[in-house]
Amino acid sequence: MENKNISITRLISRFRWKISLTLFLVLSESALALLFPLFIGFAINGLLEDSLQGIYQLAGLGVAALIVGSGRRFYDTRAYSDIYVKISDEVVAREQAEGRSISMISARASLLTEFVEFLENSMPMILESLIGVVGILIIIFGLYISVFWASIALLMLVFAVYWISAKANFRFNEGFNNQLEEQVNVLESRERGLIRRHFRTVADWNIKLSDLETWNYAAIWLGIIALLVYSPIAVIGSGVLNYGLIFSALMYVFQYVDNLVTLPFFIQQIIRLQEISTRLNSA
Repeated sequence: MENKNISITRLISRFRWKISLTLFLVLSESALALLFPLFIGFAINGLLEDSLQGIYQLAGLGVAALIVGSGRRFYDTRAYSDIYVKISDEVVAREQAEGRSISMISARASLLTEFVEFLENSMPMILESLIGVVGILIIIFGLYISVFWASIALLMLVFAVYWISAKANFRFNEGFNNQLEEQVNVLESRERGLIRRHFRTVADWNIKLSDLETWNYAAIWLGIIALLVYSPIAVIGSGVLNYGLIFSALMYVFQYVDNLVTLPFFIQQIIRLQEISTRLNSA
């Protein structure tokens, strides 16, 4: 590699053509998924008027989503397997040239897999969630403005919670990875007391990460409950008696929440990868 540093942005830049095709397919798949509640609403209105046109449109949308989604998954596995082979070989060779111990090389090679797994599995899901959040907000804005502002408030709550906890999150990941890098040396010592303390320390760091995530989860879910309670009241109270529209709007709210609750998991991953990137690029 021209630049020895490892980070998500550098990997995307280096393998931009392979990753660009993946992102295009993800965008296409997400756009199709975004239309489902609206098409279900059309189908409901059509059935109430004794028409099957909406059902045919819904079936066509489902077939299109199936083709695009399956194609992306076939391509992803092959593209990211190739990326993993290339960067793993390069990182191990670099670490050996710098005189790292076998235990550290092994630990860092394991950490490196998290970058490839993130690109292959998490990044498409992040894009799907972001597209879902933004797209649904636009649709809800056109349907019910009061629900739109309530949805924006929930989004701001998510960002506030993770902005406040970001430093602690990074510090806990750093402690966890520090201990993980010592694992081979500890196991080679064959001292049961030392081994027991090592795994106890690993568990303690994991508990701290889990507890922090639980507090974040609880705070965000209070906002979600408020939105879920408010939305049907606002939608039904608006006086609009289009049953398909009402159903679509409430489905979009639930889909918005579903997309939003996945974002904290990805935020946690990004913070962890920042710490790993710092570790892999250290002298």
